[in-house]
Amino acid sequence: MVPQVRLIPGAVSDLFAQASISGKVTVADRYGLLAAVLEDELSEDERMSIDRILYALNRGRVKVVDEISCVSFGMKREYTYF
Repeated sequence: MVPQVRLIPGAVSDLFAQASISGKVTVADRYGLLAAVLEDELSEDERMSIDRILYALNRGRVKVVDEISCVSFGMKREYTYF
């Protein structure tokens, strides 16, 4: 039996914001993107956000890192728009 992968509501916008700030996507984030892509009920905004994250990954603006989380407290906020 294959386990069901479900997307947490609001996860795409949170992932997009975190990738924009940190320039990193974790392994867990990759699975979140996979779940989002497999989700049939994404809004147009969510699909565009996923496309922008994938484009940034392809262009090297965002890196995939082998970390549990990219969230760090006290991090200087610098925004990068894809």
